[in-house]
Amino acid sequence: MTQPSKPVVTVLTAPGEQEPPGMEAVRSRAEVRFACDEQTLRNTLPGTDVMMVTDFRTEALKAAWGSADRLRWIHATSAGVDALMFDELISSDVVVTNARGIFDRTIAEYVLCTILMFAKDFPGSIRLQMKHEWKHRDTERAQGKQVLVVGAGSIGRQIGRLVSAIGMPAHGIARTPRNEDPDFVAVHGHDSLYEQLSHADFVVIAAPLTPQTEGLFDAKAFSAMKPTARLINIGRGPIVKTDDLITALRNGEIAGAGLDVFEEEPLPKDHPLWDMDNVTMTAHMAGDFIGWKRALTDQFLENFDRWHGGQELFNLVDKALGYAGSSNPA
Repeated sequence: MTQPSKPVVTVLTAPGEQEPPGMEAVRSRAEVRFACDEQTLRNTLPGTDVMMVTDFRTEALKAAWGSADRLRWIHATSAGVDALMFDELISSDVVVTNARGIFDRTIAEYVLCTILMFAKDFPGSIRLQMKHEWKHRDTERAQGKQVLVVGAGSIGRQIGRLVSAIGMPAHGIARTPRNEDPDFVAVHGHDSLYEQLSHADFVVIAAPLTPQTEGLFDAKAFSAMKPTARLINIGRGPIVKTDDLITALRNGEIAGAGLDVFEEEPLPKDHPLWDMDNVTMTAHMAGDFIGWKRALTDQFLENFDRWHGGQELFNLVDKALGYAGSSNPA
């Protein structure tokens, strides 16, 4: 069989999703194919060297895996790669990279904004404005409040830096504890989670979804938090057990929640979270900034040049852990 003159790149998008911007630059270096579901992926995978996956929820690759006969590298244009971590891929020689570094700063800005909204009660002010009601009240100072970032990776580091800049001491939770860290007062191990929850005024989930983190925030975790604490989740929805969160919010076990990700997305219109005054919500968009899609393509191209030249890829995912290690350049 005659080998193609260019490597073959298959782009897996969500059904109905437009072609990522900047693909003309990819076409100049590779034969580009597109797939959007299991059937189209089965047709395009044979002969594919590289995959660029833009659908972070996809199950199509797992279903079509048997058609991959030459695949060597998969790049996910998302920080989370949980949908790609199926047994056959994990045990294969195919390397996986992710979009680590693209969304870090904007997600950290989102977290800081959410903290300040809670401290200054902007949700309450907006409700009063909509009712044309003038009501003076006192609000909190953010300075001095403690932030616990669960997931002290590249996103967590940016969060630590921003909240520290306004006088909020930041602690982290990570697989490996460390007493000296430039972005945190300290980074504690997973076994210290409940103890650290009892000290935090704001708890930020920035961890990837793995078997170890799925359902981590349940009734036990909420009972360990201060009744004045707020939870912010910009990680993955299934890390939080939604029913337990609703119970904790209703019973006053915690004071509020700022949510960008959910167990079920889109959130159903009749879901009780919509009508809770102590909850703010956005539609899984904490990291999305104007131009982010082109930035993802540019990042893929940078790594593609490395791959094509036989150099080591950056943002390599540890498939056993399910996320990119901290030793990778951001």
